[in-house]
Amino acid sequence: MTTSSRNAQWDELRGLQTPPVVSADEWNSALESLYAKEKAHSRARDALAAERRRMPWLAVEKEYAFIGPRGKLKLLDLFDGRRQLIVYRAFMEPGVGHWPERGCVGCSMVADQVAHPAHLGARDTSLAFVSRGSQDDLQRLKAKMGWGHIPWYTLTDDFDADFGVAEWHGTNAFIRNGDRVFRTYFVDGRGDEQMGNTWNYLDITALGRQELWEDSPVGYPQTPPYDWWIWHDNGLTEADRDKV
Repeated sequence: MTTSSRNAQWDELRGLQTPPVVSADEWNSALESLYAKEKAHSRARDALAAERRRMPWLAVEKEYAFIGPRGKLKLLDLFDGRRQLIVYRAFMEPGVGHWPERGCVGCSMVADQVAHPAHLGARDTSLAFVSRGSQDDLQRLKAKMGWGHIPWYTLTDDFDADFGVAEWHGTNAFIRNGDRVFRTYFVDGRGDEQMGNTWNYLDITALGRQELWEDSPVGYPQTPPYDWWIWHDNGLTEADRDKV
């Protein structure tokens, strides 16, 4: 970059109330001060997650029907055999955005953030996106946008109205005990901005990250941190690597 280019860039900041330019020692001191506040924020976030794990459960008494790539499904089927389920209501459907070429721009951005669900699966948790678009349109859009790793189902009934996501996006968390399903948490608005990351998804579930350091009710499943981390392409942990 030439001197004139650097000067031009700096000129773009003129008029802004920028922070002071300081020495390395002063900068490190400011960083440590900020770190202390950020660590306090992390501890408060952990405490909220612990409280979330003690939220009462709401039994899901109605039957709900969805359509997937292979046909009709019940809500229980969306668990895919796992203990927990996270469901995001995405507005990919007629009347929204430029459907069927594109869906809601905000929901599209949310989908872009989603980590590979295999890591949730390693914690006995499934992820599902649901919309009112047809499976043909949803599968085509998934392929176009690079969302092939996200299970995506078509809504057919009042699931969205019953769970607070008929007119706005939102994320619901469920847990099952055998064939009985319970709603354990719900977040929307700016809370949805945090979703997509594996850790944040787990933090809204009834069982949490299921690690030994967490403050969870007695009897909740917990394992040492890191031990459950996998490669998403083969499902193996570091400990499994030398066994194959």
